[in-house]
Amino acid sequence: MPAPSIRVLVVEDFAGFRRFLVSTMQRRAELQVICEVADGLEAVQKAQELQPELILLDIGLPSLNGIEAARQIRKLSPNSKILFVSENRDLDVVEKALRLGALGYVVKSVAARDLLHAVEAVLQAKEFVSASVSVSSFNDRTDEDTADHVSERKVGLLPPHNAEIVGDHKVVFYSDDRQLLDEVSQFIGAALKTGNAAIVVATESHRDGLDRRLRAYGLDIGAAIEQCKYIAQDAADTLSPFIVNGALDSFRFLEGFGNLILKGANAAEGEHPRVAVFGEGADLLWKRGGLNVVIQDEDLCNQLTKKYEVAILCGYSLRNIEGGMDGDVFQRICAEHSAVYGP
Repeated sequence: MPAPSIRVLVVEDFAGFRRFLVSTMQRRAELQVICEVADGLEAVQKAQELQPELILLDIGLPSLNGIEAARQIRKLSPNSKILFVSENRDLDVVEKALRLGALGYVVKSVAARDLLHAVEAVLQAKEFVSASVSVSSFNDRTDEDTADHVSERKVGLLPPHNAEIVGDHKVVFYSDDRQLLDEVSQFIGAALKTGNAAIVVATESHRDGLDRRLRAYGLDIGAAIEQCKYIAQDAADTLSPFIVNGALDSFRFLEGFGNLILKGANAAEGEHPRVAVFGEGADLLWKRGGLNVVIQDEDLCNQLTKKYEVAILCGYSLRNIEGGMDGDVFQRICAEHSAVYGP
């Protein structure tokens, strides 16, 4: 006898991350996604209509936020188990979500690691909360009191040393340079501000734009460069030695980037030095060599995250992605990352 299916309602307004949630559910034969919605009010309506066993619910939703949607769902579909999946790490929000009757709260940035574990716990009526919630909330509250605050709202950088935190490999898809620089300056600025090291492998225009923003934050970039805490290199020049017959030489790639990471780690402060890496080499490879070499690049980056104390953020221009956010290329690239951010 086949195991009875568990019907799942997925509520997420960002199409790329919604596809990630659905594909993750499909990895378990017993989980059946019966409906996907991108709106809080529609989530309430579909919960009442379908009475699903499990609801994956975002916080920041159009028309009705996830907290209020959960409040109504608890009355209209009382047997549905609610698992929040959100990048909001504020302790007050998490506590409010759990007081409403939700059994789980997964941070999007670590959903690739936590989601299925959380689903398993919630279905057994056990509580699950991503470990990074309390740490990020504390950091956010502390930084709010400083004049040179660098926001970590979307890309929470480098949690405390923890053997479980492996595979920190995120991607941002952007429509214009301003959006990319917003994300990257937060990511790199947070690393430098906390005494960690940062590596940027990007085009000249993006390196120049990032440099101006980091200086505007009050960071002494000149000193960081001298100390090797900040290493900025041209993406095309950096990748060129690693390309052999149109493909990446894995040994050269891992050795080259490994040496860069170790150089930054040796300059970083603290007992457990960490390195933040932003790269758009894969975006250049996509324009030159197609999807296979891009996936090879991303797979090698995943290997780096398992070997070193490193967080990687990749950048892709949506103008270069065939089919945009609805295309197969977009989904293949998303599948190589632990978190996905978009416009």
